[in-house]
Amino acid sequence: MRTLLIGGARSGKSALAARWANERSPNVCALVTGTESDPEMAARIAAHRRERPSHWKVREEPVYLGRALREERGLMLVDCLTLWVSNCLWPPGREAADHPGWRRERDDFLDALGARAGEIIIVTNEVGTGIVPNNSAARLFRDEHGWLNQEVAAICDEVYFVTAGLGLCLKPSQTEPGRRATPPR
Repeated sequence: MRTLLIGGARSGKSALAARWANERSPNVCALVTGTESDPEMAARIAAHRRERPSHWKVREEPVYLGRALREERGLMLVDCLTLWVSNCLWPPGREAADHPGWRRERDDFLDALGARAGEIIIVTNEVGTGIVPNNSAARLFRDEHGWLNQEVAAICDEVYFVTAGLGLCLKPSQTEPGRRATPPR
């Protein structure tokens, strides 16, 4: 089962993903993409570390998500695609976007996601419902991230829009005829 949780910033996506992962399996590997780029991000990362169950395996993977999906076992929790897109488009030390590097990592991730047999929960931000950015870098990020979200949603078995910590099912998993797909509680 591949599950995508998409929503705005501070919508409760990560907390809901962590709760569902913990309820679905005792064997969880969290693939985290955030890097401590400034004191505020360091504080956010520290908060996420405190909130995760101590028995989870955590792999910091800011760029090579496709490879990580192939190497790790158990239920995978990817948090989050938004930071990963930024990490791939603008690697440290680069002023201009790395289009070839981004495309290579995006394609590798999508291939690995499509081939993955185990359960995975992916967290991502919805970045296309706001204003049109006033600079080309922000528009590039919004466009690439929006296209990625569409491709990931197409591959995933179920998709939830998250707001106020609640998941609204956009794409239910296929179940037996006449039965409703419901999220774990």
